[in-house]
Amino acid sequence: MKILVCLGHVPDTTTKVKFVENSTKFDQTGVQWVINPWDELALTRALEIKEDTGNPVNSVTVITVGDISVEPTIRKALAIGADNGIRIDMQPADSGVVAAQIAEVIKSDPYDLILCGIESSDYNGAAVGGMLAEHLDYPSVSAVSSIKYEGDTLELNREFDGGFETFTCPTPFVAVVQKGITKEPRIPAMRGIMMARKKPLAVVNPINSEVLTEFLKFTLPEAKPPCKMVDPENVGELVNLLRNEAKVL
Repeated sequence: MKILVCLGHVPDTTTKVKFVENSTKFDQTGVQWVINPWDELALTRALEIKEDTGNPVNSVTVITVGDISVEPTIRKALAIGADNGIRIDMQPADSGVVAAQIAEVIKSDPYDLILCGIESSDYNGAAVGGMLAEHLDYPSVSAVSSIKYEGDTLELNREFDGGFETFTCPTPFVAVVQKGITKEPRIPAMRGIMMARKKPLAVVNPINSEVLTEFLKFTLPEAKPPCKMVDPENVGELVNLLRNEAKVL
């Protein structure tokens, strides 16, 4: 059995967001890039499944779409424990392009289980997993919070408002995972970093794919108003502010 984990190459969540060219382009100056947090959890769970010797998993591969600048992100995934990496050599224009490019790679080299994070921490599109499954005509399961083997069968837990459901799904399929899929993301050890340098990283030429969206302009959220202090004895003013300004009553 082979597992493929789709990786997003995103700015660190502490990045101070700035835009250039009349707010039409993200300013990448000085940005620290990382593995998308949800994808990092997916990778960790894939490695946990592989390392359980009772499971029939032979390899864990990571894949991303991007130019040569994304290779440190792939190398980090290899240092964490992935067996090999794939980079599709193009700048990703939108979620549709990413899904189409990854699907083409899978069609030429199929995988039994494809894992995607539920969303990316930059655009929060939450679209690649579902689009990928449609391109492949695979079953897909969203909001997966647990994946484990029961005998020779993969058992999944899917959370939703008010509860969860447990079921199995025939392979191959796409699992869109959320927080809870594993406790903490793995941190690469020095041995893993050294081994990652020798692990295979394939560079694949892109196919022609339609760009479905266009970004016209980015707008930063409005600055928060200053904090208002209310005398603890002045309950009337507090109620008025909560009702008429905060609008929470």
